Amino acid sequence: MPSPTTLSQSSLRVPLPTAEGRLQRLLTGLAHKHGVPAAQLVVTDGGRTDTATAGDVTAEAKFPVGSITKAFTAALAMLLVADGDLDPDDSLGEHLDGLGPLVGRPTVGQVLSHTGGLPAALGAAADGAGSARRYLRACREAGLVQPPGQCFSYSNVGYVLTGYLVEAVTGMSWWEAADALLLEELGIGAAFVVEPGGRRRTEGHVSGHAVHAATGRARSVAQTLSPAEAAAGALALSAGDLAAFGSMFCGGDGPLPPDLAAAMGRPVPGAEPFGLADTWGLGLAGYRGADADWTGHDGTADGTSCHLRIDAAHGRVVALTTNGSTGSALWTDLVAALRLEGLPVGDYELPADLDRAARPAADLTGHYTNGDLEYEVDVRPDGGAVLVVDGEVYPELALLRDGAFSVREPATGRRIIGGRFLTDPATGAISAMQAGGRVARRRRRAS
Repeated sequence: MPSPTTLSQSSLRVPLPTAEGRLQRLLTGLAHKHGVPAAQLVVTDGGRTDTATAGDVTAEAKFPVGSITKAFTAALAMLLVADGDLDPDDSLGEHLDGLGPLVGRPTVGQVLSHTGGLPAALGAAADGAGSARRYLRACREAGLVQPPGQCFSYSNVGYVLTGYLVEAVTGMSWWEAADALLLEELGIGAAFVVEPGGRRRTEGHVSGHAVHAATGRARSVAQTLSPAEAAAGALALSAGDLAAFGSMFCGGDGPLPPDLAAAMGRPVPGAEPFGLADTWGLGLAGYRGADADWTGHDGTADGTSCHLRIDAAHGRVVALTTNGSTGSALWTDLVAALRLEGLPVGDYELPADLDRAARPAADLTGHYTNGDLEYEVDVRPDGGAVLVVDGEVYPELALLRDGAFSVREPATGRRIIGGRFLTDPATGAISAMQAGGRVARRRRRAS
């Protein structure tokens, strides 16, 4: 069978040639291969929708979808734009008191596209915030990691603040607004991993699992999302729910006007999400496909990995939910399988030379920080190197071209893109690292 890159345009438009039974076998096999206890898959192509489940789970079960919640929060903000209550060019400070002149500078559009310069997370400050006023104060004290509009740096904080914008404009809590203005309109039953007041939900959604890469054993894990960060990651959804959301961008029924739906995926100049996606819009990532540009979002909660891809031009949607930490590896294999079946799913392409890399120079050793998030690069005397992310070790750091580097993923042992080193244009020295889409500034050595 020809590779996806050699398929003709006409063959690419053939609907996915799988009966649901074949899709079922594909998902079941991949779930077994990667030790994922349960998964759901929905594929819409050419007006036809196929579904599959793996493990002891129904098609209606809700999975914690992590950061895919951000796409829903962005859609809420765009609904307020549609109503004339918000403008992408409004600064945060116009709607939220208490941020101060510095943190209040980023615009709504910059925040939605992760170009606002806000830190990735607030760590303990967010956990103890307890109220919007305290969270805003913690944001003010944390400051910016870079000037607004300078470049892409993925930020949970920005989406928490977007949730507070929704509350300030609507007079509803983020949970109420998400349900009444968006989920209900899309026919999605609301489910959250954490509720207002700090109560974490243990029912109403499947449990995530930490999967041991070597043995395949899966251990149930609890959701630990802070209530303060609900707007950035609290939704629990089925693959069918994700597909319903995706259909809104394909001309389907939904509350968001088509022009604003398109703006959510239209690439923002300067938003270069290296290591995550090819482009970023006002809430959706962009992925280059063989015959079309796709949009979507990935999400990782505690022990879950979920993925959404949308080809608005051809009305194609792929939605996957998994409750295993190895779900991202399952997704990679699934994309390859669907492409061979004639569905050219857009996804971020890794360099082909991941295993042909050079050992890093010792002068890269050091600490790189973004808010409370810390990365450490340790280049050892024997030339071996590791990346440490908040205590988790990613071994075998190796340099690729243009400052990029790869590492081994602890959960799966796969070699993955770890990020890239950034240089100061004035000096040519390494001044920062972009890892997981987050820009972390190099900490100066004590003199």
